[in-house]
Amino acid sequence: MKVVIIDYGAGNVFSVTTALQRLGVQAVLSSDVRLIARAERVIFPGVGLAAAAMKQLKDKGLDRIIPQLEMPVLGICLGMQLMCRFSEEENTWGLGIFPMEVKKFADSCKVPHMGWNTVRKLKTTLFQGINPGEWMYFVHSYYVPVTAYCIATCDYQRSFAAAICKNNFYGCQFHPEKSAGAGEKIIKNFLDIV
Repeated sequence: MKVVIIDYGAGNVFSVTTALQRLGVQAVLSSDVRLIARAERVIFPGVGLAAAAMKQLKDKGLDRIIPQLEMPVLGICLGMQLMCRFSEEENTWGLGIFPMEVKKFADSCKVPHMGWNTVRKLKTTLFQGINPGEWMYFVHSYYVPVTAYCIATCDYQRSFAAAICKNNFYGCQFHPEKSAGAGEKIIKNFLDIV
């Protein structure tokens, strides 16, 4: 299977690559739009600031190609947030794949939300074999609200989207590549999507 991890200078690509290797998959790290367009699966990781990450995507022409991809695409953490329309983080316009706004946790809440937390209300084949209440690893200061696109929730000050889905686009606010066996199962489920 041809898996491409999008390389735009804002992703935690080592842990994603390692997680895929444990599943017997050798992924290609690339920002080449032609290579990405020919992949069978695309993983869109992300760490850091939304505005800086969007600038990197625009500089590489990736902001135009990602929304047009037709194969399964998995956004992780900031990658998921950038697939949304807008983020309150530095008032950043995203890729607009999901018509949602990324919100900042209230000032009364300790941020980042970092560490292990449980996910609930699991939907779609992405969570096949995962039990509600499973623990996943989170690191984020902004969140996506619960909407019709939500396929898993988590609670931290409020209920928020732990995962979202629209057509062939999936997003995880948590890091499946750092979430032990359950996270590895989610990555395998993504790879197995028909």
